[in-house]
Amino acid sequence: MKRMHRVLSLFSRGSKNARLNQLMFRNAKTVSANDNGTSGYLVKAGKNSGKVLGHIRSRSKVI
Repeated sequence: MKRMHRVLSLFSRGSKNARLNQLMFRNAKTVSANDNGTSGYLVKAGKNSGKVLGHIRSRSKVI
């Protein structure tokens, strides 16, 4: 048992960290972009609420 103690402890630490990361990513809220016809992110709370940030623009190719 002493011979494999380091390997087993590293494995258990790694699996614990992996489980916590999965829980964090599973519970993350997504940002709602392109809602209500906007092409950016609408700020919903705070002093800048109602403003649209980060518009997505595509430049036209002039030939």
